[in-house]
Amino acid sequence: MTQIETRQLGRSGIEVPALTFGGNVFGWTVDENTSFTLLDALVEKGLWFIDTADVYSRWAPGNQGGESETIIGNWLKKTGKRDKIILATKVGMEMSPEKTGLAGKYIRQSVEDSLRRLQTDYIDLYQAHRDDDQTPLEETLKTFDDLIKEGKVRAIGASNYSAARLSEALKVSEQNGLARYETLQPEYNLYDRQEYESGLEQVAQENGLGVINYYSLASGFLSGKYRHPEDASKSKRGQGVVEKYLNDRGLRILQALDEVSQARGVTPTQVALAWQIARPSITAPIVSATSLEQLNELVKAAQLRLNLDEVEKLTQASQY
Repeated sequence: MTQIETRQLGRSGIEVPALTFGGNVFGWTVDENTSFTLLDALVEKGLWFIDTADVYSRWAPGNQGGESETIIGNWLKKTGKRDKIILATKVGMEMSPEKTGLAGKYIRQSVEDSLRRLQTDYIDLYQAHRDDDQTPLEETLKTFDDLIKEGKVRAIGASNYSAARLSEALKVSEQNGLARYETLQPEYNLYDRQEYESGLEQVAQENGLGVINYYSLASGFLSGKYRHPEDASKSKRGQGVVEKYLNDRGLRILQALDEVSQARGVTPTQVALAWQIARPSITAPIVSATSLEQLNELVKAAQLRLNLDEVEKLTQASQY
């Protein structure tokens, strides 16, 4: 088994590797057989923290949501490796017009649906996928607290919350003696730094939260595969990536990634992830792979230690 540094997930007592594997690819860009191969390799290579959601991958043609959880559940049933992984999933995004949000009754229904699809009797980290300002925070947190007491959930987290609402939620937990959000899942990478660093990061650090950030490679831009407008044709999301990131600042970031990766004999992807892992407030960036080759690259990223000069070079190049 590959040796990868492990870290504490907030104050939950749960330990995870320094990279999170994003399960949004299961049932979307990889079929069940390939997913099983990837899951076997993740355990073997030390990247056994898997993040999914009830809504993955509803957006793919012919899907209705729940596909990722179902595949993971089938793999767990086949292999019996439930105790070998830390499993995170989410509730709150729209599964259908009447299945959405964070009302207590709906969370109850959703957790049972997720447990059934995952073929397990507990979820390690259950996250609010987005804030729901139509439901009192106390109602949401009380329901989560009950699920922890019942042994269905070990810890809870928040995704896509503003700094103000996250602070408020933590206060509500403290005032009412309820379980608190132990983790935050924000968008964060070398390019998309401002929103997280301008408020959320401070809340996370002051409260000892674990941070598992998504879009850690800026939709693939930080891998270096989009360098010219015509590179947009390289993937389905290429056009959006080129429009958002291919500008002076984006090119500056790519140049710094090139310089560090060439000096170290590694790839820009590995350097972009290692910069995040080196940031004191980040616990384990979320990243996906659709092949064993890509997975091996992630393992190397989790093992790469940048020195202070390299971190500083990337931080300066990506100033916003």
